[in-house]
Amino acid sequence: MHTAFPTRVYTEEEVKRANDLINNGYRHHLRVEGSQHFQQKVKRATELIKAAGYWNFFTAYIRTIKETDGLTMLHNASAAIWANSYAVANPVDAASIFIQKAARMQKYLQLQHYYSGEAEKRSVQKRIDFLETLRSKSQEKEVVEECERLLRFWRESSLVY
Repeated sequence: MHTAFPTRVYTEEEVKRANDLINNGYRHHLRVEGSQHFQQKVKRATELIKAAGYWNFFTAYIRTIKETDGLTMLHNASAAIWANSYAVANPVDAASIFIQKAARMQKYLQLQHYYSGEAEKRSVQKRIDFLETLRSKSQEKEVVEECERLLRFWRESSLVY
């Protein structure tokens, strides 16, 4: 068995190898690529992921967070999140976005349906679960208040589904 995570995760063999490694405990050493300001914002978001107890889950599926001028998205083939400066401006929201993208990557590697309205609902639910956990574990008043604000937003938005 190869012990190195595949450079790209695209073919059936690459996906299987990546999933096998993760199932056997492999975790990425997260790389953040971008401006110093971007890296500082991502660092704060990842601190919140750790505080909520989601770091092991997150680093199983995401290798890199890369600054982009375009849309924030999961780039499955490289196990990366491409994020713009707006996506990382609010650290609580950024952390929840990152968890949502990791949940999508998990489904991709497990060869489960990872795109569609139903898949979107599942990944949003993972984001909500994260916010609820962070709210209950955080000792920072501002973080708790922001979790509550975002949870209200997601509850109101869920009426659309």
